[in-house]
Amino acid sequence: MSRIVDAVTAVLIHDGEVLLVHRQHFLSAFPGYHAFPGGKVDAADAAGAALPAGWLSFEERVARALLRELREEVALDLATVEVRDIRLVGSALTPSPAPVRFDTRFFVVELVERPTLVADTNEIGSCAWATPAEWLRRYEQGELLSAPPTIAVLRALAADLRAAEAPGLHFETREQFPLPMIESMCGVRQILVRSNTLPPAQHTNCFLLGDAQSHRVLVDPSPADDAEMQRLIELVERFGIHEIFLTHHHPDHRERANLLARRFEVPMGMSLDTQTRIADEVPGYFDGITVNHYRENDTLCRWLGRAVRVHAVPGHDEGQLALMPDDRAWCIVGDLIQGLGTVVIAKPEGHMGRYFDSLRKIIALDPYAIYPSHGIAMGTSYRLQETLRHRELREKQVLALFHEGHDVGEMLPLIYADVDPRLLPLARLNIESHLDKLREEGVIAA
Repeated sequence: MSRIVDAVTAVLIHDGEVLLVHRQHFLSAFPGYHAFPGGKVDAADAAGAALPAGWLSFEERVARALLRELREEVALDLATVEVRDIRLVGSALTPSPAPVRFDTRFFVVELVERPTLVADTNEIGSCAWATPAEWLRRYEQGELLSAPPTIAVLRALAADLRAAEAPGLHFETREQFPLPMIESMCGVRQILVRSNTLPPAQHTNCFLLGDAQSHRVLVDPSPADDAEMQRLIELVERFGIHEIFLTHHHPDHRERANLLARRFEVPMGMSLDTQTRIADEVPGYFDGITVNHYRENDTLCRWLGRAVRVHAVPGHDEGQLALMPDDRAWCIVGDLIQGLGTVVIAKPEGHMGRYFDSLRKIIALDPYAIYPSHGIAMGTSYRLQETLRHRELREKQVLALFHEGHDVGEMLPLIYADVDPRLLPLARLNIESHLDKLREEGVIAA
C-alpha cells in the first residue's frame, strides 16, 4: 500500500501572469519539473501562530504549511503583502502505482503587487512569471516537464483567470482511461502497466508515441496478466497504433507484447539482438508477426513534428535501444537506469564495460528529461551521472575487497549490508560483472 502524504501548493497570480518554479534536478520528488511553489504538510504545521486574515476559512495546518513553504522556497511572507483573493481550486492525488502518493491542495493567491522573490537553491533552480497561455505554449512545444495537475491548473486559468476550480485536477476526474496515463511532457504518453518485474518496482512504463495522423508506436507493453492486458487494449483502442517497439528482450518489457501485436495486426520493432534472444527463449513468440529491425540513428516515429531516433545503449542488455527526438527534449532510456531499484548487469546479455559506455553516451547527449522504464520522468541527465558515479565507486570498492583476498560471497554482505535478502542473488551478479570488467581491462588477472 502506497503512503499518502498531505501537500499544498500556491498558484501565485499577478497582473495576469502565474509563477512557476523550476525544481532542482537533484531532488527525489519531481526532479527538474516546472511546478507551483509548495510542499508537504509537516506535523509541526498543526499548531503555531494565528493565521493572517483571508486564511481563516481554510484548514489551519494546510494554510500554515502553505505560508511556511512560500517563506522557505521563495522568501515570500504572505502575511506582509496585500492579497486580492485566495481560493482553493481543487486537490490532486498521485496515482496509486507511486510508492509515495501526494494529496495536494491547490490554492490560487492573487497578489496586488509583484513581490521580490529569492529562490531557495536547495530546492529551486529558478522561478519565472508568464501568462497561463504562454506556459501552455511552452508545454505544447515540448519545452516543459510538468506534472499533469500543474497543466490542468494552467488550462483552467488560461480559459478563465478567475476560475473557481480546475477541471481534471485529480487523476480520477481527468479523461477516464482503463490504466493510469501521465503526460509530463506533451505528446509523451506514459502508461503505468502492472508487470511481472523485479521488486521494488511493480510496473513497467509503457509509452505511446507518435503525432496524430502519423506513425503511432506502443513501447514496451508487458502486462502482468490477461486482465491487465485487456485494460491496455481498451486504452490503446482509443488512439490506435501502427507498431509495437521493444527497448530490449527482458520479460518485463515484452511479456504479452506479441499477443498485442497479433490483436492489433501490427509489426514489432526492436534490435536484431533482441529478436534473436526472445526467439531463443520463447519459441514461436514471433509466429505470424512481421519484425522490423532498428539500428543506431534509425527513425521510429515523429514527436511534435520532430524525428524520434534510435540510440544503441548496450550493457544491461546487449540489444537495448533508447529513443530520443532530434532536439533531445527527452530520452526513453529503458533499463539504462532505474527510477525504482538498481539496474542488474548479468551475463550473458549484460556487460559492465558497455554499460559504462552507454551511460556516458546519453550523458554526453544531455537530454532535457529522461524516462526510465520504472518510475517517473526526471529532468536533465543528472540521474545518469549519479548512476555512473555510483558504479565507479562500487567498482573501486569491489577492487579493494578483491585485493584484500575476499571472494564474491564474502563481498556480498560487506557491500550490500542493507539490501533486501531477496535481491542478493542479483547483487552478486553485479559484483561478478564488475570483476569481469576489471579482468577485461587488465586491472586484475584473468
